Amino acid sequence: QVQLVESGGGSVQAGGSLRLSCAASRYTNNSMGWFRQAPGKEREGVAAISYHGRATYYADSVKGRFTISRDNTRNMLYLQLNSLKIEDTAMYYCAYDDRRGQGTQVTVSS
Repeated sequence: QVQLVESGGGSVQAGGSLRLSCAASRYTNNSMGWFRQAPGKEREGVAAISYHGRATYYADSVKGRFTISRDNTRNMLYLQLNSLKIEDTAMYYCAYDDRRGQGTQVTVSS
Protein backbone atom coordinates (compact mmCIF):
# COMPACT_ATOMS: atom_id res chain seq x y z
CA GLN A 1 0.00 0.00 0.00
CA VAL A 2 1.29 3.43 -0.86
CA GLN A 3 1.96 5.81 2.03
CA LEU A 4 1.32 9.52 1.57
CA VAL A 5 2.93 12.30 3.60
CA GLU A 6 1.84 15.91 3.25
CA SER A 7 3.83 18.97 4.20
CA GLY A 8 3.93 22.70 3.58
CA GLY A 9 0.93 23.88 5.54
CA GLY A 10 1.08 26.85 7.87
CA SER A 11 -0.47 30.10 8.99
CA VAL A 12 -0.69 32.97 6.53
CA GLN A 13 -2.59 36.19 6.13
CA ALA A 14 -5.35 36.54 3.60
CA GLY A 15 -3.89 37.11 0.17
CA GLY A 16 -0.82 35.06 0.94
CA SER A 17 0.49 31.88 -0.63
CA LEU A 18 1.56 28.41 0.39
CA ARG A 19 2.84 25.38 -1.45
CA LEU A 20 1.72 22.00 -0.23
CA SER A 21 3.69 18.87 -1.04
CA CYS A 22 2.75 15.21 -0.87
CA ALA A 23 5.39 12.51 -0.93
CA ALA A 24 4.29 9.05 -2.02
CA SER A 25 6.24 6.05 -0.76
CA ARG A 26 6.26 4.44 -4.17
CA TYR A 27 5.37 4.93 -7.79
CA THR A 28 1.78 6.05 -8.39
CA ASN A 29 0.35 5.26 -11.80
CA ASN A 30 -3.03 6.93 -11.65
CA SER A 31 -4.71 10.21 -10.87
CA MET A 32 -4.00 11.93 -7.58
CA GLY A 33 -5.71 14.74 -5.78
CA TRP A 34 -6.17 16.99 -2.81
CA PHE A 35 -9.16 17.42 -0.61
CA ARG A 36 -9.75 19.52 2.48
CA GLN A 37 -11.91 19.45 5.55
CA ALA A 38 -12.65 22.23 7.98
CA PRO A 39 -14.23 21.69 11.40
CA GLY A 40 -17.98 21.39 11.08
CA LYS A 41 -17.87 21.34 7.30
CA GLU A 42 -18.14 18.59 4.74
CA ARG A 43 -15.05 17.27 3.01
CA GLU A 44 -14.39 19.09 -0.24
CA GLY A 45 -12.46 17.82 -3.22
CA VAL A 46 -10.10 20.67 -4.11
CA ALA A 47 -8.10 19.52 -7.11
CA ALA A 48 -7.06 16.44 -9.03
CA ILE A 49 -4.56 15.63 -11.74
CA SER A 50 -4.18 12.76 -14.18
CA TYR A 51 -1.02 10.66 -14.29
CA HIS A 52 0.57 12.61 -17.14
CA GLY A 53 -0.79 15.91 -15.88
CA ARG A 54 -2.76 16.57 -19.03
CA ALA A 55 -6.09 16.65 -17.21
CA THR A 56 -6.82 18.63 -14.08
CA TYR A 57 -9.87 19.36 -12.00
CA TYR A 58 -10.49 22.24 -9.63
CA ALA A 59 -13.36 22.99 -7.33
CA ASP A 60 -15.11 26.22 -8.27
CA SER A 61 -14.09 27.67 -4.93
CA VAL A 62 -10.38 27.50 -5.81
CA LYS A 63 -10.29 27.94 -9.59
CA GLY A 64 -7.80 30.56 -10.66
CA ARG A 65 -6.10 30.55 -7.25
CA PHE A 66 -4.81 27.01 -6.73
CA THR A 67 -2.61 24.97 -9.06
CA ILE A 68 -2.05 21.23 -8.83
CA SER A 69 1.03 19.59 -10.29
CA ARG A 70 3.04 16.40 -9.93
CA ASP A 71 6.53 15.08 -10.49
CA ASN A 72 6.30 11.39 -11.26
CA THR A 73 10.08 10.99 -11.26
CA ARG A 74 10.08 11.92 -7.58
CA ASN A 75 6.67 10.46 -6.62
CA MET A 76 5.57 13.94 -5.56
CA LEU A 77 2.29 15.81 -5.75
CA TYR A 78 1.98 19.55 -5.19
CA LEU A 79 -0.68 22.16 -4.61
CA GLN A 80 0.17 25.84 -5.01
CA LEU A 81 -2.22 28.00 -3.05
CA ASN A 82 -2.34 31.67 -4.03
CA SER A 83 -4.62 34.56 -3.02
CA LEU A 84 -5.63 32.64 0.06
CA LYS A 85 -8.91 33.47 1.74
CA ILE A 86 -10.06 32.91 5.29
CA GLU A 87 -12.49 30.29 4.02
CA ASP A 88 -9.54 28.24 2.71
CA THR A 89 -8.66 27.39 6.31
CA ALA A 90 -8.81 23.61 6.63
CA MET A 91 -6.81 20.43 6.94
CA TYR A 92 -5.56 19.50 3.48
CA TYR A 93 -5.11 15.88 2.50
CA CYS A 94 -3.39 14.20 -0.40
CA ALA A 95 -5.26 11.26 -1.92
CA TYR A 96 -4.43 8.35 -4.18
CA ASP A 97 -6.82 5.46 -4.78
CA ASP A 98 -8.37 4.85 -1.37
CA ARG A 99 -5.35 6.16 0.52
CA ARG A 100 -4.81 9.51 2.13
CA GLY A 101 -2.09 11.12 4.19
CA GLN A 102 -2.27 12.51 7.70
CA GLY A 103 -2.98 15.98 6.42
CA THR A 104 -1.37 19.38 6.71
CA GLN A 105 -3.11 22.35 8.31
CA VAL A 106 -3.65 25.58 6.44
CA THR A 107 -4.82 28.54 8.49
CA VAL A 108 -5.62 31.87 6.86
CA SER A 109 -6.20 34.94 8.99
CA SER A 110 -7.35 38.46 8.24
